[in-house]
Amino acid sequence: MAIELGTTQELTNTQYAPVAALMAYYENQKVLEPLQSVSSSAQKGEFSLANKLTQILVSILTGCEYISEVNTKLGCERKLAQVNRIDRFAEQSTLATALNELSQMNLSELARAVREISDRCSRMRQHDWRGFLMLDFDLSGLPCGKEAEGSQKGYFSGKKTSQDANWPVSAPFLTRKRSGLTSLLATIPPCNASNQPSWGSKVHLT
Repeated sequence: MAIELGTTQELTNTQYAPVAALMAYYENQKVLEPLQSVSSSAQKGEFSLANKLTQILVSILTGCEYISEVNTKLGCERKLAQVNRIDRFAEQSTLATALNELSQMNLSELARAVREISDRCSRMRQHDWRGFLMLDFDLSGLPCGKEAEGSQKGYFSGKKTSQDANWPVSAPFLTRKRSGLTSLLATIPPCNASNQPSWGSKVHLT
């Protein structure tokens, strides 16, 4: 199966082009073939059980947190369905029934299938363990903009809140004395009602 990416004369034919490309790659490389090993009585009707499980995976990749969102998100996605060699996606009730009918043996088969898929796709599994495994992640977020290209910092969407913005006092400083007492210095914000300046107070902890 040749994978071709390009533009069309239509305004849009899918909201999930990256998912379509990923599923086309999976189809070409037979990545999801282990799902065929899962068999149950749910394998009835228009879709096979393996196909229903694949559709559930697609629903996860397209942002469905619950099966009840499938009709809304995937009901009109005909082109995305064709990538999976089906004319349309199954109704959410059909997928829910398929999951409910899985037995403990089916769940064990599904776990083995998922493990086989993960082992094949996981770079960690293929890592040369004679060297270190480097995990690169950054929890410091920066605003996104034109200047962010090539930056080495992370990005978090939404408004950032300072660490102590929701607290009545700022982060305390602890000092431990020889007597064993701990002195906690808390900075109290100014009291505008009485026009009193801010001051530092010490609280001794035993």
